[in-house]
Amino acid sequence: QVQLVESGGGLVQTGGSLRLSCTASAPITGSYAVGWFRQAPGKEHEFVAALRRPNGATYYGDSVKGRFAVSRDNAKNAVYLQMNSLKPEDTAVYYCARLVKPTSSTIRDSHRYESWGQGTQVTVSS
Repeated sequence: QVQLVESGGGLVQTGGSLRLSCTASAPITGSYAVGWFRQAPGKEHEFVAALRRPNGATYYGDSVKGRFAVSRDNAKNAVYLQMNSLKPEDTAVYYCARLVKPTSSTIRDSHRYESWGQGTQVTVSS
């Protein structure tokens, strides 16, 4: 029944920054993770980042380490993705999704996630 909505995408030049938001329709209890994935035209979902609840552990894809950061606002049922030093290869539709009872082996696997949002477009110009 949980619905996730992404927002914050847009057009930015190489080296610029954007902050994406993932907002849940209601609080989620128990052990779960919110993951960020991206999909470029004609490609499969790529793992970007994840935040595990309730312990707050974070995970990042190799291509974004050191540039992106995931954070949370519990009061707003929201998870954010701060994207810095953006590159043209970051251009994609960005999605957030939920993983129930995450483990180290599943937290990066898009096939294990559910409650996918509609996505928000990020375009980085050169």
